[in-house]
Amino acid sequence: MLGPSEIKRGLIIDIDGAPCVVESVTMQTPSSRSANSIWKVRARNLKSKQKVDKAFRSGDAVVEPNFEKRDVQFLYTANSVYHFMDLQDFDQFALAQAELGKDTDFLVDNMEGLRALVLDGEVIGVELPLTVELKITACDPSVRGNSATARSKSATLESGAVIQVPEHLAEGDRVRVDTVTGKFVARASK
Repeated sequence: MLGPSEIKRGLIIDIDGAPCVVESVTMQTPSSRSANSIWKVRARNLKSKQKVDKAFRSGDAVVEPNFEKRDVQFLYTANSVYHFMDLQDFDQFALAQAELGKDTDFLVDNMEGLRALVLDGEVIGVELPLTVELKITACDPSVRGNSATARSKSATLESGAVIQVPEHLAEGDRVRVDTVTGKFVARASK
C-alpha cells in the first residue's frame, strides 16, 4: 500500500477494482488549516482503455494491483494484430489494436524496452517507456533563416505517427517522443 504522496506518472494502481496506469497527478493544498491535501489523479484503465479521474486525500491508502511485469519485445503487426515475444521464456502472444489504443503510434518492428502486464496469467496490456526514440521519415524541408523563431511543422515518424517538431529538424533525424502525450521532447543523438 502506498500513500497518495507516492503516486507518480507511470505507476499502476487499483482504482475501483480495476488496474489503471497513472498519466498525471496534481496536488491541491487546502486553504484552511484543518483540511487535507488532495491528489487528483488522471489514469487509464488497462482493461477498458478508458480515462479515469480519482481524488485521494492525505489519509487514503493507494493499492497496487497484484500483477507481474515481464520484459517483452514487439515483433511485428499483421492485420491490426500486434505480436510480442516474452524475453524470459520466448513465448509469443498477440494483442489487437483496440487493446493497445494509442500506444500503437510508437511501436516499430523489433522494438525492445517494453513490459507486458500479466494479471492472473493473462496479458492485459503492454507498458511503453515514458519516452521513445523514433526516426523522422517524412517532413517538409527546413527553411533557412527561421531558426530564431519557435515555429513547428508536421513530421511523420517511422511508426506512422504524425507529430509536431521544431522547424529545423529534417528527414532522417531521430527524435525523442513522450508516449503519454504524443509530443516531441527533444532531438535524439544520432
